[in-house]
Amino acid sequence: MSDGRTEIERPLSPHLQVYRPMLTMMMSMAHRVSGAALAVGFALLAWWLIAVSTGPQAYATVNAFYGSIPGQILLFLFTWALIHHMLGGVRHLIWDTLHMLDKPSIEFLAWATIVGSTVLNLALWICGVWLKGSF
Repeated sequence: MSDGRTEIERPLSPHLQVYRPMLTMMMSMAHRVSGAALAVGFALLAWWLIAVSTGPQAYATVNAFYGSIPGQILLFLFTWALIHHMLGGVRHLIWDTLHMLDKPSIEFLAWATIVGSTVLNLALWICGVWLKGSF
């Protein structure tokens, strides 16, 4: 016997596999990943600060790691994540002012974040290497 209520067949929520990847979706994911990467990067910064306050041996150990190829790659990726996350925040700040909310402007800001973070990171590292005198 039935209790008088009928079950309504409702659609399930769409999942990521349903949608075609779009630039804005990928930028949202990149913003979250860069935020998580910043947590790791700031832990590395804390390691360096602790080493500075601990003494010359600890400082030499940290500097040896950061001077190695894996350390340099890690620092390069950290600075890129920092700049990318900052530019993503600026992009959202622009949207919060209700500007550039049309589709072409949204795409432009997404590409500007990608290109801007890459160019600024490369410029920062080129200036750093040039000032260090390793060029």
